Amino acid sequence: MINCVKDLDKARQALQNLSARTSQKSQKAAIATVDEILRKVRGEGDKALISYTERFDGFSPQPLQIPNEILKEAWEQTPTVLKNALLLAKQRIEDFHQKQKPNDVVYQGIHGERLGRRWSPVKNAGIYVPGGKAAYPSTVLMNAIPAKVAGVERLIMASPANEKGELNKTVLAAAHLVGINELFRVGGAQAIAGMAFGTKTIPKVDVITGPGNLYVTLAKKAVYGEVGIDSLAGPSEVLIIADNTANVEQVAADMLAQAEHDPLAASILLTTEPNLANLLPQEIKKQLEHHPRAEICQSSLKNWGLIVICKSLSECTELSDLFAPEHLELLVQNPKALAEKVTNAGAIFLGHWSPEAVGDYLAGPNHTLPTSGTARFSGALSVETFLKHTSLIEFNSKAMYATSSAIRVLAQSEGLHSHAQSIIIRTKEKT
Repeated sequence: MINCVKDLDKARQALQNLSARTSQKSQKAAIATVDEILRKVRGEGDKALISYTERFDGFSPQPLQIPNEILKEAWEQTPTVLKNALLLAKQRIEDFHQKQKPNDVVYQGIHGERLGRRWSPVKNAGIYVPGGKAAYPSTVLMNAIPAKVAGVERLIMASPANEKGELNKTVLAAAHLVGINELFRVGGAQAIAGMAFGTKTIPKVDVITGPGNLYVTLAKKAVYGEVGIDSLAGPSEVLIIADNTANVEQVAADMLAQAEHDPLAASILLTTEPNLANLLPQEIKKQLEHHPRAEICQSSLKNWGLIVICKSLSECTELSDLFAPEHLELLVQNPKALAEKVTNAGAIFLGHWSPEAVGDYLAGPNHTLPTSGTARFSGALSVETFLKHTSLIEFNSKAMYATSSAIRVLAQSEGLHSHAQSIIIRTKEKT
């Protein structure tokens, strides 16, 4: 079921193939479809949103917005045990993200000039939450809470409904819990277009965040520049580094927890323990018996699962950094020491008591993470995703006279006459 390799070069090639798994599929037709959707929504607004929802989701979304009373009712009808879980998750995520708020910078130079950087939130933000046949209330929390902490004035949400035009009750309850009062039942590239361009019903936003399918991702890529985005998230992935202290049942469960997301999800084990590698396929098979998402898991593991038997933990970390996983689990005797050697990872889960699931739901750090190798240069969605910073520059006469010569020389070296003149005019009495 799962490809297993021992050769280091073959392992490197296999990991590179996994990183490129989305690019192996032709996206030409999808890009053309997305471009057409964006063009239509920009030109026709709500009319296009309704038409595409009827076509793709099988219902007419009239009205597009879900009344706030429905959100409140969903929260009130949520079972107490689930309410308490959502409240605990909200509190932990909020507490962690409060710690992320950056401080303004104020600096006084040697000539008395004042320099600084001031942070401020974007005015409007939109979050996209996948829906339809699936339900992700955790995505509501992980996207809305950082925006609220940042101080976003207006936060809207778009999510596709089922063929009856209904959204999952727990998703609605989560939206109410985090204070969303503008929720639109529209999905796909058309939802991204609606938030990016604005329509009569959906306000134009400054930043769009949240995961989605290929069409959502391509739409976010296309509107970047018109609005800000969090990232271009691809299919999810987990990489587990395990030594002889790892438990095969736990490793199998953690790999299946990733595989059940999506047929394109990648689950990888790098281990120094051959016995673990040998036992794992049978344990996975055992846990798949009567699994409600067995077909998805089997497809994911068959196509994108990988076991690599390494000679050392150093070899494991080398391969892990090459792959730059979204989620990295360290099921080893000394996870803290090993974590220090890791350079590229979206999130690191240290030790046997820290499965990825705790991060997905309520540990605190955001679960919207870089995928497909982008952890080499990017990180998780954060409060800063919804903030922008402005530079502040205040020179006095002393600072101007002290630096004017250098500024003139630099301006003249670039052939920019008026740049130099703007300095000369101010200092000509002393030059």
